[in-house]
Amino acid sequence: MSNSQFQTYETYDQTYEPHQPCQPYELCQPYEPYEPYLPYEDTYRPAYETTAATPGPELPRQSAPGGRPGGRGARRRKARYAERSDGTMRRLLPQALVVAFLAGGTTAFVADDKAIELSIDGTPRTLHTFADDVTELLTEEGVALGAHDVVAPAPGEELASGDEVAVEYGRPVLLTLDGHRHEVWTTARTVEGALEQLGVRAEGAYLSAARSRRIGREGLALDVRTERSVTIMADGRARTIRTNAATVGEAIEEAGITLRGQDTTSVPSGSFPRDGQTVTVLRITRTKEVREERIPFEVERTDDPSLFRGTEVVERAGQPGLRRITYSLRTVNGVRQKPRWIKSEVVREPRAQVVKVGTQPLPTSVRGADHLNWQGLAACESGGRPNAVDSSGTYGGLYQFDTHTWQSLGGEGRPQDAPAAEQTYRAKKLYVRRGASPWPHCGRRLQG
Repeated sequence: MSNSQFQTYETYDQTYEPHQPCQPYELCQPYEPYEPYLPYEDTYRPAYETTAATPGPELPRQSAPGGRPGGRGARRRKARYAERSDGTMRRLLPQALVVAFLAGGTTAFVADDKAIELSIDGTPRTLHTFADDVTELLTEEGVALGAHDVVAPAPGEELASGDEVAVEYGRPVLLTLDGHRHEVWTTARTVEGALEQLGVRAEGAYLSAARSRRIGREGLALDVRTERSVTIMADGRARTIRTNAATVGEAIEEAGITLRGQDTTSVPSGSFPRDGQTVTVLRITRTKEVREERIPFEVERTDDPSLFRGTEVVERAGQPGLRRITYSLRTVNGVRQKPRWIKSEVVREPRAQVVKVGTQPLPTSVRGADHLNWQGLAACESGGRPNAVDSSGTYGGLYQFDTHTWQSLGGEGRPQDAPAAEQTYRAKKLYVRRGASPWPHCGRRLQG
């Protein structure tokens, strides 16, 4: 705070043009304020400006010739001169202070003003500022920075006239690189610049957007498929290609291979082909085969008291059924695979076999034949085996009956199917009828 009775003035622009010529002992009109400061309003009015219309004090008149020095006239002239000197000093002192203040303020004003080149997203412009550092400059210019924006020099760095400040805004990019999705940020303004900044090898790659396309601050979605080496195995031959295909199926087509019918691949055709991957084409053929199978019949047994116990007679022969089964035969690259069942249908139902089972107790003796050596005869005829059959198939059982003779003796079915006790019983009855003649070679054993 100055001790002067006059107010302190703010600094005006150094270069100005007065609205009107200054008059002696009067201040010029207010100057135009310097942007970006608010217009300055000077409320101070010196007292001499308020009385400018009142004529100033008269200059001292010369004394009349012959006047007496030191007389009343001289004293009156001295008093008037002192009064005039005091008034003049009062008018000149404020003006001198103002002029000195303006000169110092203008020098400080010029020293603080800086010429800065501000570039925002590649668009430069030169401006003048009183900002001390980068942060203050950006605040003055209304430039807001986000988490992914870049400014150089860094915020807070001091500024000097002639400095360059560059602001690059961050842009979101939804990047799908070789099938993998990433959300990244870049300050590049074109697709090509973003790829370079992100370190993506774009030579030979597929791009969903042109390299020259500009990226707005809202960002964009970009699909990039780099060039990869893929080997296709098909028809006994390997083909290695360089491709940026999006699917295995597209890579196979680029290799000049056609899938036909039910052909498929070792990996899903819609999957993304990886660098160095080997894909095998599977040539598939399918045919159908129909096979017929027998259906076994069931056996139904019924008791028959007219037959000796242990005797079974087939009353009705069984008949197997027939089933038709359809199989799918698959061949992969010429190799037949295991058949796969598709369906089956019954062509003919099986018919059960009916068997009569004897329940009548077997007789143990026949008069006139019980005392003979039947065991020796059986050993000679069949080796003692009840189910023995000769090589011609005509004779069977312990005693080698033919079927006609067996049935004439009351037997059912075939003799070799009857129990040993029944066979011996029937043999005794035959001996009573015909003696040992039915056994011309072994009949003599009956006596010994």
